[in-house]
Amino acid sequence: MQKLFTYGTLQDTDVQENLFGRILQGTPETLIGYELSEIQIEEEFGLVHYPIIMETKDSNDTISGILYEVTMNDLHQADLYEGKHYKRIEVQLQSNQKAWAYTLAI
Repeated sequence: MQKLFTYGTLQDTDVQENLFGRILQGTPETLIGYELSEIQIEEEFGLVHYPIIMETKDSNDTISGILYEVTMNDLHQADLYEGKHYKRIEVQLQSNQKAWAYTLAI
């Protein structure tokens, strides 16, 4: 199993049901050294704002989220869902666990 830290739409149960075919059970977790920002993505009906994590390396900057255990297939589904604007990176959480999270694709 893989660990996936989420802070935005991947926490939505409708999104999970559509992507993974089930609702995920997760635990609250904190990401340290990042801040939450937002990006604008042009969609069919105009610009939509989405959250994005940006690394600051400042331990005072934290993001609250949910940590899920997922399969490699789930991760690939999430990659497709996040699209070209996001990339998956490995992060270290407050609990010292490593997990995947999505940040801005440059």
